Amino acid sequence: METSPIPVLTVQTAPFEDQRPGTSGLRRKTAVFEGKKNYLQNYIQSLLSSIDLRDRQGCTMVVGSDGRYFSRAAIEVIVQMAAANGIGRLVIGHNGLLSTPAVSCIIRKIKAIGGIILTASHNPGGAGADFGIKFNVANGGPSPDTVMDRIHQVSRTLEEYAICPDLRIDLSRLGRQEFDLENKFKPFRVEIIDSVDVYLQLLRTIFDFPSIKSLLTGPNQLKIHIDAMNGVMGPYVRRIMCDELGAPANSAVNCVPLEDFGGRPPEPNLVYATSLVDAMKGGEFGFGAAFDADGDRYMILGENGFFVNPADSVAIMAANLSTIPYFRQHGVKGFARSMATSAALDRVAKAMKLALYETPTGWRYFGNLMDSGRCSLCGEESFGTGSDHIREKDGLWSVLMWLSIMAARKQGVEQIVREHWAKFGRNYYCRFDYEGLDPRAAFYLMRDLEGVLSDKAFSSQKFAVGDHVYSVERADNFEYIDPVDGSVVRNQGLRIVFSDASRLVFRLSGSGGGMGATIRIYAESFERDPERHSRETQVVLGPLIAIALKISNIHERTGRRGPNVIT
Repeated sequence: METSPIPVLTVQTAPFEDQRPGTSGLRRKTAVFEGKKNYLQNYIQSLLSSIDLRDRQGCTMVVGSDGRYFSRAAIEVIVQMAAANGIGRLVIGHNGLLSTPAVSCIIRKIKAIGGIILTASHNPGGAGADFGIKFNVANGGPSPDTVMDRIHQVSRTLEEYAICPDLRIDLSRLGRQEFDLENKFKPFRVEIIDSVDVYLQLLRTIFDFPSIKSLLTGPNQLKIHIDAMNGVMGPYVRRIMCDELGAPANSAVNCVPLEDFGGRPPEPNLVYATSLVDAMKGGEFGFGAAFDADGDRYMILGENGFFVNPADSVAIMAANLSTIPYFRQHGVKGFARSMATSAALDRVAKAMKLALYETPTGWRYFGNLMDSGRCSLCGEESFGTGSDHIREKDGLWSVLMWLSIMAARKQGVEQIVREHWAKFGRNYYCRFDYEGLDPRAAFYLMRDLEGVLSDKAFSSQKFAVGDHVYSVERADNFEYIDPVDGSVVRNQGLRIVFSDASRLVFRLSGSGGGMGATIRIYAESFERDPERHSRETQVVLGPLIAIALKISNIHERTGRRGPNVIT
C-alpha cells in the first residue's frame, strides 16, 4: 500500500531575545525549552539556518543526548525540522544516547557536517532542572565564536521555521529508517546506531587494551570502582571497562541512564560524587573514577580516596605519553591548557622542550591548535582532558590514560602523583565557585575589580598575610591571540601574578543554566621542596584566598558568606 509523502510545513513564529549560545551552547531551565511556545523550534531553526544552504542540502548530521529529561521529545523535533530543512541523513545514538566524545568521534569518522548534542553537562537534570543544546562543527569540536554569532543573529530576526510534524522515528530500533517528503527528490534517512561501537573502535587504536586488561584481571588485579552517575556513560562503562577489559561487573555503579541522574547533579567532583569518595576511602579499591552527564569530564581517585587534581592529571598524562601506543606512533606536537588551569603542564612542556599554549576557557579554542598540528594534549581545570584523537574533552579516554600509565609503571595513583611532584614540583591549586549570583551584581563586581587591577599603583603593591608577603608582578585581563588564524579574544579573566609565581584568577563563567551568574576564583602556589608536598591545599593557599576576598569584596557585595563549591 503506497503512502503519501510527509508534508513539509512552514510555521510562523517570533524571535526570542535570549538565544545567544554561551561557552557550551544554549543552556536554560528545562521549563523554558519545554514550556515556552516555539522556544526549542526557534533555536533549532536558527542553528540549521546558520549553515549555508548549499552545505545543508543533503548533508549528514549526528544527534545524541546525555539522556536527561526532555531529550527524547527534543530529538523528535530536531528530526522533524532537519528533514524539513534539507538535511539528507541523521545518525542518532540508540535510544537517543551518545556521549559528547562519541559524537565528536562519529562526526569525524563519517565526515558529517556537524552534530547536535542535547546536554547541560554537569548541571542537574529533570523537569525542574536544566537542559541544553550544543552544536559541534565538522571537525567534531564545539562551535567557534563565528558560528555562535551566526546562530544568534538568525535567532534575533527569525519569523518562521520549517517542520514535518507527521514524521515519527523509533529511537529504540537499530538500523535505517527512510521517509519520503513532499517536494523532496531523495528520501530523508535516519540511522539509529549502537551508541558505543564507533567510539570503542577508535579507543582500540589508541591504547594497549591487552595491557589494561591484564592490570584489571591478572594475578595482582587492580580493583576499580567506576561511577557513571546515572548519565550517558553507563553503557560505555559496562561495554568497555567490563565486557572489553574484563573488570568485574560490580566495578561499575550507577550505570543506568536516568532522566534526573538519580536526583543528584552529575558532576564528578569531591562535593557531588560523594558515594565514590566514600567507597574509595574504605581502602578496598586502588582506582576510582566518576563521569559527568555527557561523559566529557572525569575525576580520578586513588586508594584511600587520594584525590588527583585535574590540572595535575593532565600534567602527569603529558609526562607519561611514551606509555601510550597512539603517541608513540603519531608523536607529540605540543600542549595546551586554559588560562585558569594551573601551570603544572607548563613545567612538563618545558622539560620536554615542547610548545605550551595558554587559551581562554572553552574547548573550541583547542580545536584550531589541533587542526593545525600544533597540539597533541590539552586540559582544563574543570575536570576535562583530551587529545587530538577527537576535538572534545574525553572522560573515558582520560581514565584509560591513567590505567595505561599504571600498567606501564606498575605503580598506584598516589605513588605516580608524588613522584611527579618530586620531579617537577607541586602546583597547589583550588577553585572557589560563587553560583547563582545576581547578574548585575556580578558584572559590576568584575568591572570594579578590573579597575583596581588596572591602576598603575597596583602593579607595585605588596600584600602581607601572617608571615607571608606577596608582591604583585603583573595584573591584567587575559587576552588571547589565536596563533593559527590571528583572531583576538578579550576579557577572558582577571589575573594577578605574584613575584613567587603564585596566581589569583577571577572569571565570570558563561556556562550557567539561566539561574544567575557564577564568579570563579582560582588560587595557585608553586612548591619545589618535596618535604612540603603533603600539606593541606587550603592551608597553603589560605593567604592567597584572603587576598582575593579582600580585593574583590565578594562577600560584602554579594551577601554571601562563602562559595557554593570548592574544588
